[in-house]
Amino acid sequence: MGKSLNEIAQELKNAKHIIKAKAESTSDVKVQLIYAFNGTGKTRLSREFKELVVPKSDADEAGFESKKIIYYNAFTEDLFYWDNDLVNDLAPKLKIQPNVFTHWVFEDQGQDGRIIENFQHYTDEKLTPHFNAPYTIQDNGTEKTIPAFTEVTFSYERGNDERSDHIKISKGEESCFVWSVFYSLLEQVVDVLNVPDANDRETHQFDCLEYVFIDDPVSSLDDNHLIELAVNLAQLIKESKSELRFIITTHNPLFYNVLFNEFKKATFKKYFLKKEEDGQYNLSVQNNDAPFSYHLFLKAEIEKAIQTSQIQKYHFNFLRNLLEKTSTFLGYKNWAELLPKMEDGRANPYESRIINISSHSKHSAEEIVELTENDKRVLAYLLKEIKKNHRFNNWERDI
Repeated sequence: MGKSLNEIAQELKNAKHIIKAKAESTSDVKVQLIYAFNGTGKTRLSREFKELVVPKSDADEAGFESKKIIYYNAFTEDLFYWDNDLVNDLAPKLKIQPNVFTHWVFEDQGQDGRIIENFQHYTDEKLTPHFNAPYTIQDNGTEKTIPAFTEVTFSYERGNDERSDHIKISKGEESCFVWSVFYSLLEQVVDVLNVPDANDRETHQFDCLEYVFIDDPVSSLDDNHLIELAVNLAQLIKESKSELRFIITTHNPLFYNVLFNEFKKATFKKYFLKKEEDGQYNLSVQNNDAPFSYHLFLKAEIEKAIQTSQIQKYHFNFLRNLLEKTSTFLGYKNWAELLPKMEDGRANPYESRIINISSHSKHSAEEIVELTENDKRVLAYLLKEIKKNHRFNNWERDI
């Protein structure tokens, strides 16, 4: 039976882990790792979770002192926006909405150096952010002060005292910059809270923190940097000795699997979040001891649809995705090469059918035309032949 996102958030908040040495004992789960497709509702889940921990009526925006949760999601990125200088077309700036999060990182703790270091590590060591000092402007005849650390410009340092100023960075680089700001804060949080006696901490700003919720950080990175980011994040979390609890959601199988392998020896739970046909949600615990296999999940979803006679158009999209992943792994140039051939060895007649059915509907909400019974038979036949020809293991893993 499906649940609302609020109920899913409550389930995450109440998550417990049985201590094996004392089976009767339980403890709070340190890390909860969730895989979900894009568009499932991960960002909305992070908002529901935040509302559970700190209802709007109790929120204190005056500072960090009473905050119980910090989070990274699409709303975090919305704090940063571009002023493209359309009038002069000379100096595009990344502007920062006034907020307690960036105020603390930049002004209270002076983390701009660490932010630059983290940003360059994942992008380019010569691509350099520059934070503004306070300055005044005339606004309709009134002098207006622009506070420090509310604007960021970027330059490309050439290493010979020359630099290309006022670069507008790509969307991926912008996302990486925002993540670097958050990650620098997270490093500081872990360092401070690792001091067991609160009286000995350099600041009491984080004493009330209980949760960190991270939703899909920098998925636009290339695989090498994405792996490195996942390893670094996992290492930082494992270094956390406090009672701080972490929830991480992602739609990226590689990011999920790297975190899975890094957290194997930690107290953590892994889940798959799925949106049901009726708009409700299902959060299933993944109990296997192997990483998430995206292509095997697609295979299992198609098999379930066939067994229950619930085949929809988006299952052809799943089949095509399964073929693309498998063909890449096996070294084929085209996924259609994995399809069964005609008896006389001629190319298969199914490629155009799959393309026509799958290319217009990726999700059940986009269904337009009912599939014919022949379409459904074709899907079942193709999956059966693909499993046989390419020797998929019939043992159904818990994925």
